[in-house]
Amino acid sequence: MPIRLGDIAIPDFGLPVEVPQIPPATYEQRCSAAYQAAGADWFVIYADREHFANIMFLTGFDPRFEEALLVLGPRQSRIIIVGNECLDYARLARLPGVEILLAQSFALMGQDRSQAPSLAHVLREVGMKTGDSVALAGWKYLEPAEWNGSFPAFFVPSFIVDVLREIAGKRVSDATPVLMHPITGLRSVVDTDQIAVSEWAGARASAALWRILSGVKEGDTEYGAVARMQHEGEPLSAHLMLASGDASSSIIGLRSPGTRVMKRGDGIVGAIGLWGGLSARGGLLSDRGDDFLKIASAYFEGLLAWYEAADIGICGGDIFSAVTEVLARGGLRSALNPGHLTSYDEWVHSPIQPGYAGKISAGMAFQVDIIPVPMRMGHALNCEDPVVFADQALRRDLEARHPAVAQRIAERRIFVRDAIGIDLKESILPMSSTPLCLPPFWLKPNRLLTRN
Repeated sequence: MPIRLGDIAIPDFGLPVEVPQIPPATYEQRCSAAYQAAGADWFVIYADREHFANIMFLTGFDPRFEEALLVLGPRQSRIIIVGNECLDYARLARLPGVEILLAQSFALMGQDRSQAPSLAHVLREVGMKTGDSVALAGWKYLEPAEWNGSFPAFFVPSFIVDVLREIAGKRVSDATPVLMHPITGLRSVVDTDQIAVSEWAGARASAALWRILSGVKEGDTEYGAVARMQHEGEPLSAHLMLASGDASSSIIGLRSPGTRVMKRGDGIVGAIGLWGGLSARGGLLSDRGDDFLKIASAYFEGLLAWYEAADIGICGGDIFSAVTEVLARGGLRSALNPGHLTSYDEWVHSPIQPGYAGKISAGMAFQVDIIPVPMRMGHALNCEDPVVFADQALRRDLEARHPAVAQRIAERRIFVRDAIGIDLKESILPMSSTPLCLPPFWLKPNRLLTRN
């Protein structure tokens, strides 16, 4: 069935207000599972302001202004080590029985270091000693083809690695895959409460972005357009993005908004990411354009191919092939992996790689992130939203524990079927307030691409 433009009113699915809480017992279970999987005397998890998602997932705490460590050890030791500014803030962690310790080397430059400057001293005080094995998790890890050095490489400041090696010698190993492997990582498959967190983020991020998209007009500055998002202070998973441009330049989608005044015919792309879900859209600041509509329709076919190919039990490589094949018919390809796991950080990892045999599992939260290239100068195109895969047991648990979330998801599925023209598999739970809503022309925001 061909793609066409249709006048479609997006229903008000309602927005979640209260952030769903992860029960303390869940954090305890996650830490126990992580420690066991790490297989060492100590499991040390690194975090900083940008790379906070691992420690957030395990404790409910995110460091601000400075670095932090979560140390899991023998006899159920649960320790968060912070600098000056997070000493009080870390007490908001929801991990039962966690101890908060100060290591002032994590503090910003010029702050007091007279009380506890030595990280090595703190680690020895909690019981780490020569001969112990230490597993260390950074914010990503290297694949075998990327490193063949004598010692493991870590995406962690060398100061921390040096301290751990000073104490434990050579017995420091990289255990980041315990948390971030695209199939077996603990953060790759989540529970019902975490799904509710993702829905909170996806719904609010997409609604905020739509306020920008549907309100933009000729003569707006980028700052003026973004002001319509009505940000209420929700924590962001990425810098807010909005970029526009004309036929004299390419549009850099990662750019933050500025003072540029937008005019008819400009390309425009924007993205808002909250902890758990991101929404992005790109199109033309116009109300028509046959050539662009043809490109947008080819892209939309590739987007629909993702939803038609993806399911629990499907190999990531098969999804990659399906999307790549359909996009190629329209002369397009995906700039990055067509889809990736998401969490408190926008990108965790992705099983959607060429030839990858790892399979989609119930509980995986995804960004359907297909960035089409090549794009003509001054053109922008995108339609990115979060989804979660859930089997029947997970869906029933969601209905029981978070009925309002389940109801919003059910209503979105009906909308996508009746208005957009794709009957989503039962396993695919749309998290966005604007699911699969792609208006190529932002001056006509209710003119959406549809298969109906």
